[in-house]
Amino acid sequence: MARRATPNTETNERTEVLSGEQNVMDTILHFLYISDRIDSCGDYKAPSLIIEVEAYKKLLLDLKAKGIKLRYITDITKDNIQYCKELLKFAKEIRHLDGIRANFSVSETEYMASATLQEEEQQHIPQVIYSNVKDLVGQQKYVFESLWNKSIPADQRFREIEDGIEAEIFEVLNNSERVSQILLDLAKSAKRELLIHLPNVKSLERLERLGVIDYTINASQNGAIVRMICPLSAGNSRIVKKITDNAPAIKILNGNNSPYGMYIVDGEKVIRAELKEPNAEKFSESIGFAVYSNSRRSVESFRSVFDLLWNERMLNEELKRADKMQKEFINMASHELRTPTQAILSYSELLQKHPERKEEMIQAMSRNAARLQKLTDDILDVTRIESETLMLKIEPLNLNDLISNIVEDYRNQIERNDDDDVRLFYEPKTTDSGSIIVEADRARIIQVISNLLSNALKFTKKEEGGSIYVTAEDKENHGSKRQEVIVSVKDTGKGIDPEILPRLFTKFATKSETGTGLGLFICKSIIEAHGGRIWAENNNEETKKGAIFAFSLPLNKKQQQQQQQFTLTSERRM
Repeated sequence: MARRATPNTETNERTEVLSGEQNVMDTILHFLYISDRIDSCGDYKAPSLIIEVEAYKKLLLDLKAKGIKLRYITDITKDNIQYCKELLKFAKEIRHLDGIRANFSVSETEYMASATLQEEEQQHIPQVIYSNVKDLVGQQKYVFESLWNKSIPADQRFREIEDGIEAEIFEVLNNSERVSQILLDLAKSAKRELLIHLPNVKSLERLERLGVIDYTINASQNGAIVRMICPLSAGNSRIVKKITDNAPAIKILNGNNSPYGMYIVDGEKVIRAELKEPNAEKFSESIGFAVYSNSRRSVESFRSVFDLLWNERMLNEELKRADKMQKEFINMASHELRTPTQAILSYSELLQKHPERKEEMIQAMSRNAARLQKLTDDILDVTRIESETLMLKIEPLNLNDLISNIVEDYRNQIERNDDDDVRLFYEPKTTDSGSIIVEADRARIIQVISNLLSNALKFTKKEEGGSIYVTAEDKENHGSKRQEVIVSVKDTGKGIDPEILPRLFTKFATKSETGTGLGLFICKSIIEAHGGRIWAENNNEETKKGAIFAFSLPLNKKQQQQQQQFTLTSERRM
């Protein structure tokens, strides 16, 4: 027997390291038989050792027979759960502590500890430390109580394992390599949502080297919602382009430099790391302490912080866009208003000097006045739309008659302007009665159709043999299963500029030197206010150029009944 003792001759206190199976067993027996209460800790291998080794199981039976109260802490896993349940028959209470590596027991007056067993070791305890030194025993009691207070009841852990519930974790980590691995594992595991807050410009480069960016792209491609806040610059623009090219659904907002980064997965796990070395090339070299948790309260808390940052950046971006649009609007309005106003003033002066050219001058003044009125009306409409005060005067109307009258007016305009090469057709695709009844604002629908026809004429009238086809058809929307009317304007002009097409119905979307880019934005707002939709596309037919603009208006049951009633009345009159 090897022994190292620290004796105290006055009190007979001693601390010893004991080796040899018989010595170890004799010490354990002595420890058990003079105790009324024992508190023990063991790693995840200890429960199987206690139950499977006959000598230790006999000790448990003796302990239970003597009425000794045992509290036991171990790492309960799916591999040792049955041993833990067996052990619970002998112990007053068992608790679980994730990853515990301690193996010791403490009674009222004594303390014993053994080394943590390795997989290749035999199923016996090779060496123990024994002490009855009062101060050391008191210290170990304090250690046990601290671990006990952090642990959870065995029944709760059993349910977590059997129901597939992951135990709650809240860890403070200072091992940067482990933090890197946890982050990579989280990126791989994402299924529904990823919330990412990065502290500086180089963070994207570090995550790309680690492989997190590729896993984030994969998550988005598989349907996960991904939101990212990161300072953006030319330095990380390549990675941003890689993300947007491969996963356009990922939303990225420009952020400010921050002392920490955050990664939240599926609303279930979060890792937050402080930025220690901002210019480091590797992720593991850049971080200091980190917090990792799957606690619902912790994750919700960090998510709230992320949402606050996201909303702040969204508001900031919105304010920038609003400021830019306001400046564009003021510049556009001042320019567009100045042109017809100056023309009217100039023609007024010329009219005074050259009264013999009165007709010519009055026509020119009238054209510019109409242009000025149109611009003023557009500006007022945009103001009403953006302040949500656009009012509709809804009434039943026959859309077929309305379109026929508008088309006739435009035919007359074509004739007056000597644009005889342009042909305008209206083809209603409806019932024999020729009626399509909708509930809508007459003036606003006229405004929309007129705008679409004006645009078609603008880009078609110079084309030799140009044609414009207007159609109206009531049919079922297969997406929503509702009945609707679709009005389309198709021309054979030069088509929609590819640069404008993606933002066609937004404000100021124009490449024309005479247009404001407000007309289609207003049309979209009017149609959507009616509960419809509007769209446009270039003509895909190989032999023709041109574009198709179309909008829909819903037909509810009441409107369908009115249409049927209108049809019936028309038939009776015939």
